[in-house]
Parts: sequence; structure tokens; C-alpha cells
Amino acid sequence: MRPLILLAGLLSSLSVAAEPLTIDVHRDPNCGCCKAWISHLQDNGFTVNDHVENDMSAVKQRLGVPPRLASCHTGVISGQFIEGHVPAADILKLRQRPDLLGAAVPGMPTGSPGMEYGNVRDAYQVIGLDKQGAEQIINEYPAN
Repeated sequence: MRPLILLAGLLSSLSVAAEPLTIDVHRDPNCGCCKAWISHLQDNGFTVNDHVENDMSAVKQRLGVPPRLASCHTGVISGQFIEGHVPAADILKLRQRPDLLGAAVPGMPTGSPGMEYGNVRDAYQVIGLDKQGAEQIINEYPAN
């Protein structure tokens, strides 16, 4: 009987781990790279709720995204903001950082998810923002 209980517990934990992550993405209606970033998220197992917005500045302000970290689209997952072209892997890492309000890839660096053009990649950083407003580097991607 005990092996069945262990197996049931294992199956239960696997089904929880397999549940898709849902992210709300707010974007301008005319932005192509935003759609490409959404595709990147979907390709990496995220369920995306796509919100077309006419005033992205208001969305960013409401979510607490500082202007210095701004990009073209803003996501929200588990109460944390995701600003710009943050790779899916870094979004998953952010889930383990409840001390952060969110993460950002400022600007629109070539080679970041949604900004792929051939084999060119600019160096860029994924920056976390804590509750006191301090920034910290979560990940760095070198140029090639």
C-alpha cells in the first residue's frame, strides 16, 4: 500500500509542475517585436493573455516600471512585472525571487527574444528591481 501512496504523491507533484505558466502581456497594437516575444514565451510553455493597449506609459506607471528600465511591452506574472525582451528562462528564475518587483531588459537589444535578426546579438543584461527601488543584475548575455 505504501508504494501506491508514494506513486500517487509523485504523480500529483508532476501534474502541478506540468501546469502552464500564465503571463499577461500588455503591448502596443502596432508592435511586431512584441508579437515575436509572445511567440518566444508560447514556444517555452507559457500561456499568454495578450492585452492590446493604447497607453503603454500608463500601464508601466501602474505596474511600477521605472522609465530607465522601459522597453516596448510589459508582462505580469505572479504579481511581478516583466519589462521588455526578457528571456523565458529568466522569467522562470524570477519566480524564485519574491524579493523582486520584477525584471527588465531595457531598450530593445538585437538578439534578445523577439529581436532576433540573423546571428547578431548585442550584449544585454536582465535587471531585477527590488522593493526599495535598487537594481541588480539577474543575468547577462554577451554580444557575439
